[in-house]
Amino acid sequence: MKKEPNVSKVNDVPLHRLYRHYSELPYSVRVLYTMTLLILGMAYLFAGIYLFHSYSGKDGNPRSLSYDDVVIAYSGSGKGSRLEGALRGSMSAMLPRDELMPLLTWVQEGSDRSTYEKEIRNTFDRRCMACHDGSNPHLPNLNGYDNVQKVTERDTGTALFTLVRVSHIHFFGIAFVFFILGTIFSHAYVRPVWFKCTIVAFPFIALTLDIGSWYFTKLYHPFAWVVIAGGGLMGLAFTFMWVVSMYQMWFSHPPSVVLQRQEGETTDVG
Repeated sequence: MKKEPNVSKVNDVPLHRLYRHYSELPYSVRVLYTMTLLILGMAYLFAGIYLFHSYSGKDGNPRSLSYDDVVIAYSGSGKGSRLEGALRGSMSAMLPRDELMPLLTWVQEGSDRSTYEKEIRNTFDRRCMACHDGSNPHLPNLNGYDNVQKVTERDTGTALFTLVRVSHIHFFGIAFVFFILGTIFSHAYVRPVWFKCTIVAFPFIALTLDIGSWYFTKLYHPFAWVVIAGGGLMGLAFTFMWVVSMYQMWFSHPPSVVLQRQEGETTDVG
């Protein structure tokens, strides 16, 4: 005779018939999940480092990522130019001082074409083209005078079309990351069920708030706090799902309700 479904003592929600805890999965699947988590974890860490390097220093302090950095990134500083801001901030360490100062002087004096061709172009070719050759949509294209001139104009932040281009890349890419992570996390035993569902949905909501606030920050600077909060909450959700998944997969004992179900299935087979 088949036993009735077991009920969690925490919130009286029975285990779904399709739910399988990590302990019920084949070792090959658990190894696949583990390696995926390790790669995603490293990728997220490197993404954080890249994010810090790209946005910190826009306010003149390259050692921290601040509210002002986010405002300047999306709304602009309202003074100077994007190139000047980068050369004084996050990019200041990329050039020796004897090459940095002529660049700043050239920008401040109007960034004329003749001086660029005679004195400045070699510096861009030697120091900048490895990253700013136009192949990376996230970085300004500094290949040629016409492209350089665009970043020597008054800083109004990231252009609207650039935001649209980067937005669809982030939506597609990060959504897939959290789909994979959420699928792995779905095997974790977390109660109450509503809390587990909230954790799974949370990074997608935070992603929408984060990217949506890029546009609003151009109009109203305090939305930069939403950008910061959205990114921080995504990081918290990623960390929680990653740690819980790894811990329950290899280090914790299966929940009692899972063990009881396994015993019941064994009895049924007998």
